[in-house]
Amino acid sequence: MVEGRDDTAAVKRAAEALIIETHGFGIKKETWNIIKKAYENQGIIILTDPDFSGEEIRRKLTERFPDAKQAFLARRDAIKKDDIGIENAKPEAIVEALSKAHCTVHSGDGMFTEEDIYEAGLTGRQDSRQRRAEVGRLLGIGGGNAKALLSKLNSFSITREEFDETIRTIDNKGH
Repeated sequence: MVEGRDDTAAVKRAAEALIIETHGFGIKKETWNIIKKAYENQGIIILTDPDFSGEEIRRKLTERFPDAKQAFLARRDAIKKDDIGIENAKPEAIVEALSKAHCTVHSGDGMFTEEDIYEAGLTGRQDSRQRRAEVGRLLGIGGGNAKALLSKLNSFSITREEFDETIRTIDNKGH
């Protein structure tokens, strides 16, 4: 699932896949039906732009298709001048995002807490924003504020070991 034809072209340069375009917010009934069929038959991966509009489209799709896989590109991998979008990403970045696609976990037991986020330096530090962005990129779950990151950690099958290793990697890089 991508937003438009330029995104489709970028994904086709990176991978062989059946691609469905939402054409932005105004998803037509016919498109919803195509998405539903793909979702029920082989499943779908949602890959939208790492901006407000892309997140809103992702939210709409996820409401209807809660078990869809989620793939995220970091903003830094999808920006060209002031334009943010999948169409700006290099094929390697798209392949990496797709390879890290996660399913949503519906258990709601919340392995990660606000304290974990704070202790990892993802809040309360001058560089917390950059650290959160790097965690989201490395884990393939996208960035966001502390609350959004906490939700993603608990919504996708991120293990404590993956999280801890990611924090160690960032600390070793000097973030």
